[in-house]
Amino acid sequence: MRKDFDRCYVTTRNGVAILTLNDPQTVNAASLRMMQGCLKAMDAIEAAPELRAIILTGEGRGFCSGANLIEPPPEGADLGDTLERTYHPFLRRLRDSKRPIVTAMNGPAAGVGMSLALMGDLVVAARSAFFALGFTRLGLVPDGGATWLLPRLIGLARSRELALLGDRLPAEKAQAWGLIHKAVDDESVLDEALVLALRLSRGPKALALTRKLFWESCSHTFEEQLKQEQAAQRAAGATSDFREGLAAFFEKRDPEFRGE
Repeated sequence: MRKDFDRCYVTTRNGVAILTLNDPQTVNAASLRMMQGCLKAMDAIEAAPELRAIILTGEGRGFCSGANLIEPPPEGADLGDTLERTYHPFLRRLRDSKRPIVTAMNGPAAGVGMSLALMGDLVVAARSAFFALGFTRLGLVPDGGATWLLPRLIGLARSRELALLGDRLPAEKAQAWGLIHKAVDDESVLDEALVLALRLSRGPKALALTRKLFWESCSHTFEEQLKQEQAAQRAAGATSDFREGLAAFFEKRDPEFRGE
């Protein structure tokens, strides 16, 4: 079953929501309309408790070509304000999701599209796909959280290389750098992502707590992070999933988590 939103749509597969960016004539360029549609799509996903994992992908031959330059802001517009109104709400929504996210990068991810792709906890990319930060070619700076994400994923030197030169980073090289989970044959991208998402959808409530710990870890000292882990472990230990996991361990069987 497919549910359409503005320039995106959601389908479901066995407890997994597949959120597809859908503006193929622009290679899914990220416009205000698309981002607002994605927020409404997330509302629908999060209102369905049976949907316990998310795949983020693109329609057609690419994942996301970046900002929609066919619909540029008017001359003299405050581009910083445009970022806050257009992209930041959806990026924050992905960060704060209680559902694990797998990116199925079916083609190029450029500009802010690169940031959107990297919001996945696991990124599976087509071998023909590539990343590109072409901001400097437009006289702009990287945005969408790229200057926060990249140094933490691949280090400062490689991040500077991508941002300052604006060269393409092929999927297989991205895997070698540790930027993504895996590069796969083009026709297998969604299937590979679905395998991972299905596995995550059967995971415990602790997955949401784990996502939060990693997202917040970079702003904490070691001692602060120990306290965050303590609080998260207290919450995880109070779940029925923990009781089920413990029972399964002693009974030598696979656990059947319910996300509770």
